[in-house]
Amino acid sequence: MNDSTITLPWLVIREDDNGNRYRVGRYATRAEAQRIADSLDGRGHKRLYWVERLGQHGSGGAHD
Repeated sequence: MNDSTITLPWLVIREDDNGNRYRVGRYATRAEAQRIADSLDGRGHKRLYWVERLGQHGSGGAHD
């Protein structure tokens, strides 16, 4: 693990209508990541956003 993995372990992931998943960003706390996911989700786009901890699903479960 490098320093950014340790200090930014929380990911916001986006899934589009075709099932493609993308990493939106990395954050220090779950609360910070959840605020970002909630703000993106509230924009009315038909996309799914969620928070997961780095390493929870393999290497983060999303592409950059």
